[in-house]
Formats: sequence, C-alpha cells, structure tokens
Amino acid sequence: MDNMITLAHGSGGKKTSELIGGLFKKYFDNEYLTADDAAVLPAPQGRIAMSTDGFIVSPYEFPGGNVGKLSICGTVNDLACMGARPLYLTCAFVVEEGFPVAKLEKLAASMAETAKEAGVRIVAGDTKVAGKGQVDGVFITTTAVGEILPGAELSGAYAKPGDKILVTGDVGRHGAAILLARDAFGIEADVTSDCAPLWGTVRSMLAETTDIHVIRDATRGGVGTVLYEIASESNVGIRLDRSEVPVDPAVSGVCGMLGLEPLYLACEGRMVVFAPADQAEALLEVLRKGKYSENAAIIGEVTETMPGRVVVRTPIGAETLLPPPGGELLPRIC
Repeated sequence: MDNMITLAHGSGGKKTSELIGGLFKKYFDNEYLTADDAAVLPAPQGRIAMSTDGFIVSPYEFPGGNVGKLSICGTVNDLACMGARPLYLTCAFVVEEGFPVAKLEKLAASMAETAKEAGVRIVAGDTKVAGKGQVDGVFITTTAVGEILPGAELSGAYAKPGDKILVTGDVGRHGAAILLARDAFGIEADVTSDCAPLWGTVRSMLAETTDIHVIRDATRGGVGTVLYEIASESNVGIRLDRSEVPVDPAVSGVCGMLGLEPLYLACEGRMVVFAPADQAEALLEVLRKGKYSENAAIIGEVTETMPGRVVVRTPIGAETLLPPPGGELLPRIC
C-alpha cells in the first residue's frame, strides 16, 4: 500500500479497493460489515435511538485520544444518553490528499478498539479524498443505531424540581487538552482528554434504577451549557454548588491563567445526570465504582425558582448567576 493518501484512493477504482480491503476491513471486519451498498441487519425488538455526528478536531491527535476514538465515543455516548445499547455504526471519512496512510491506519485501529469496548459493530462506511488544503487532515462522520432498554425514559424535558444533579467525573479536561495540544500559549500542563465510551456507565446506572430523568453528555459547550439547555427544556431553575464541581488541578490552573470557565470547557467522557433525590446517593455509589466515573459527584439540584437560569452557590456561601453560554465558546474545538 502507498505511504500517502492520493486522489486515486478516492476515485472508486483499484486504489480505493486496496484502501478499503487492506486497511479498513482489516480493523472493522465483523459478521455484519458489508461490501454491498447497504448493510442488512437484525432488527432490535424494542424502540431504537439513532444519532449522527461529524468530527473535524484540530489537532486530530491529542493526549488521551484522536479523532478516530472520538468519532466512536461521541456517537455511542449520544445513544447512551437515551438509554440505548449501541448496536450498529456507519462511518464516513473525508481524507486530505497527502495524509499519511500509517496515520489513517492508527485512527482506524483506535476506532476498532473503541467500538469493541462500546459493544457496537461498524457495518458500513464511505471514503472520499479531498485535494490538498481542502480539509485539515481527516474528517470523520459517524451514525449509529441503538436499542433503548426497557424502562428508560430520558429527555432534557423531564427534569423536575427536587432532582439532584450528578456529574460523572471531573469537568473540562477535553477542552483543556485540545487547547494545550495546539501549543498556542506556550503553557505546559499534564492534561489528558477524558474521551471515553460511556455505554457501560449508563448501563450500570440503569441497572441500579430506571428512575432517572435526564442524561446528557457535556461535549462542546461543557457542563454549563448542558445545565442551561436542561433548565430551558424543562422550564426549571438550577442551583449549582461550585465547591462540589470536580475539576482537575491542572485544568483549574490552565483556566486560571487564561481566564476560562471550566464549566464551559468541553468534555468527551462526562455525563450530567438528573435523578430524584432519593436515588442520587445510590447512583453516586454505582458511578464511583465505574471505569470512567470514579470522580463522580452530586453538584446541585433542580428548583422551581428562576426557571431557565443556573444559580451558583460559591464556596463562601454567596449565590450568583452563572453567565449564560456565549455565542462563541473558547477554545473552539471543532
């Protein structure tokens, strides 16, 4: 196989066949992966959830992951937020002419490893090659289908006054990792992305109780944006306890130097959970036993007052309004 991706790899001819057969099939092969125009799959018995997402991360490799791993995690996690076990996934690549084949193979290997952990089968895909400079390295789009577990009824419109709000781990690490990987500020800090597939996390919570109202992954806009979204969708207020929000010391240091709010930094392995108060401690115990949720915490509660607003209780006991998310959150990660 060639060392670099050429326009011929996207032409549909011999080079395309070599790329698909020699690289993608090597990592994605399973009983449902098709060479036909569409995959033929066993139908789930119950309700399904479906999600699609595009990934144009720069840089495409970062501490803790790469765009390949992220493309699986992002879409699988969206399904998990609806209580859906991921079943099937398709992926589309847009690769820049001149992109190293070895790098593309590394991304495919990361995708295969992450898909295996998440329990999702990659069943179909597409590859296009863009001219030099038309894309930044490689863009990936994934679409996945999952089967919603019995009893799971989750929506951003279901938060209720009295609910406790949990976060499944420390916040802001992905955004900080991407920011540092760009090396634009000359800051050195040991920050690794939290990028992770979270179906196992959700499955463990639903095994404890299906009495959960909202699960939302805190991606581009971070936890702060999620809280405002839920406050608006459910027409409720939110009171957040700042001292309970877990933030890695290195992330806190980066935010302090650059004037950033960790609540608005992206996460790629964290979920915000709204559940009745009498379920919160049991869920917290389950989460703290999990692979990606050892630092889970109860960070606030839902209120009837100030619907659509997020109020923050500071460490000294004062209360202030969390500024609503702006039109352009920094760092822009995709």
